[in-house]
Amino acid sequence: MSVKLLIVCSFLLGFGSLHAQKKSKFNEYHVALVGKDGAVGTKENPLRTIMAAAKLAMPGDTITVHAGVYREIIVPPRGGLSEAKRITYRAAKGEKVVIRGSEEIKGWKLLENDVWQVELPNSFFAAFNPYQEEIRGDWFWPTPKERKYHRGAVYLNGHWLMEAESKQKLMDDHSSKGGWWASVDQEKTSIWARFPHTDPNQNQTEINVRPRVFYPDQPFVNFITVDGFVLEQAATNWAPPTAEQEGLLGTHWSKGWRIVNNTIQYSKCVGIALGKYGDNHDNKDTESAEGYVGTIKRALAFGWNKDSIGSHYVGNNKIAYCEQAGIVGSMGCSFSTVEHNTIHDIHIERLFTGAEMAGIKFHGAVDVSIRNNRIFRTNMGLWLDWMAQGAQITNNLFDHNDLDVFLEVTHGPAILANNIMLSTKNLLMNAQGAAFVHNLFAGKIEVVAYDSRLTPYLKPHSTELVALKDNPGGDVQFINNIFAKGADISDYNKAYLPVFLDGNIYLKGSIGVSTNKINQRMGEIHANAEQQMKSYVLHGAVEKNLFIDTSGVADVKIMEINGEVYLEFPFSKKWLKQKRNLVTSTSLLPTIISRLPFENHTGSALRIDRDYLGEPRKQSNPLPGPFENIKEEGGTQLIWSESKKLTR
Repeated sequence: MSVKLLIVCSFLLGFGSLHAQKKSKFNEYHVALVGKDGAVGTKENPLRTIMAAAKLAMPGDTITVHAGVYREIIVPPRGGLSEAKRITYRAAKGEKVVIRGSEEIKGWKLLENDVWQVELPNSFFAAFNPYQEEIRGDWFWPTPKERKYHRGAVYLNGHWLMEAESKQKLMDDHSSKGGWWASVDQEKTSIWARFPHTDPNQNQTEINVRPRVFYPDQPFVNFITVDGFVLEQAATNWAPPTAEQEGLLGTHWSKGWRIVNNTIQYSKCVGIALGKYGDNHDNKDTESAEGYVGTIKRALAFGWNKDSIGSHYVGNNKIAYCEQAGIVGSMGCSFSTVEHNTIHDIHIERLFTGAEMAGIKFHGAVDVSIRNNRIFRTNMGLWLDWMAQGAQITNNLFDHNDLDVFLEVTHGPAILANNIMLSTKNLLMNAQGAAFVHNLFAGKIEVVAYDSRLTPYLKPHSTELVALKDNPGGDVQFINNIFAKGADISDYNKAYLPVFLDGNIYLKGSIGVSTNKINQRMGEIHANAEQQMKSYVLHGAVEKNLFIDTSGVADVKIMEINGEVYLEFPFSKKWLKQKRNLVTSTSLLPTIISRLPFENHTGSALRIDRDYLGEPRKQSNPLPGPFENIKEEGGTQLIWSESKKLTR
């Protein structure tokens, strides 16, 4: 090559590199209430709507939204390309940005008994009228069965009123709660609402208008960040595992979202959906185990694998006031991390019921990490249903729930470690292949002896199906736990698969497995269940190295002061007299049905060598329960703070 040609080539390469550097400069678009959608989107000349910025943003760009209330639905037309080239939607630092699926309504007219009426033309709602649209879907069970529930809602000063069963019942109501009822004809929508001792025209009165707040209308919109918003008041539909799962905020069958530092609240059904896409099979002959197996196979054909779907991060959010679930996900949740969220007041009103209500409800939680969360005032804190293979549930606080954790028809391995469970019911187990390590139990553990549904297990750290298997109870390990007053594990006295316990502490008022109880609670039983069950025999639980301490007071109490939660509990250093071992992959027995070891999501060896607070555990004789360093004979321990992350 000549020197002249070399110089020319070097120039062209340098020019190309410089051009690439210029092209790689990412844009920041600003949105403000004083802006205009025809603007360029700078801080000095901002856009007016978030959706206008979304249409401009390309991979690597950031949309910064400034203070105020925005009433719109954001439908991201595209996502990012990678972790380094994601599209970020964020609230401006130090500014409160609220995005609502509602509109403020004036012009209410007083009728009688604090009931007011407003009439709106149907054109006000455009193509979607939540007062005509009913909540429906697989495993949605109206109560009573013939009652119609609508996706609308009425809000007074930010808090919602509940839909009445009929107009007459609303008119006759004399309670202090309030309520609403609506009727839609060909021209108008009429809403009657009861506002006790309140003039809605002199207060902030809003109604649901939009079905979602932030949700792409197509799958595979990847690598989006949603950071720092208040997202609220959406007319979401029921989100079963067999249909498209829409939430107030949802990822719509995609990969790599970061949902952080938000307040997500007042969704008619679901707050955050990490869920399934929609297809022609949605809610059509899918409400069965066999129907869901078909859903899984179609999902595999539509990209359900680690390279394409899941791996979301949901962190440091406040999620509340959702009547189905705080977070839901069918397979789209796989390989994700849910961390340091506060989830509360989920399915509290109990107007309707079904099989999908919980603080977190996941199907296919493959290699999911759920850690360092507080979940309280829900019907169920956490419900992992089908294929929770490789799930790690660690360092969570569950309190004031009807039930803390439900594992259903999953074959493991799943590990629950360093959790604090303080509700009257801690566990409902209709599954196998689980290890419970260093937890504090203060409630009952209920066990389903057998369920004949055939459900999948997978290749390790993968979504690839290996086989389907029925669900006998057992194949559980309880290692180094504390069973406090109110805890009851007697359902596991006998099971169809082995039950192994080691190094646990039983305090005054707890019930262990040393009873003659035989649990006969059954799950779903199909016609051939009797034949399937012949392959199993009852095993008595095997326990060693237990320590029984009936001295002193064994009550567990929590106190909440200014967003911080403290635990009052009589820890004792005399529990160290009973020798225990550090829990690792080698000390845990592999699962029986899926035949897999307990290990990290990377395939590396698992070691439970840190406690609830992140403190290192003693290698030779760790303390039972979630804390390694305790205050002798009692005292209080900070276990949750909304204002700061505990070191863990």
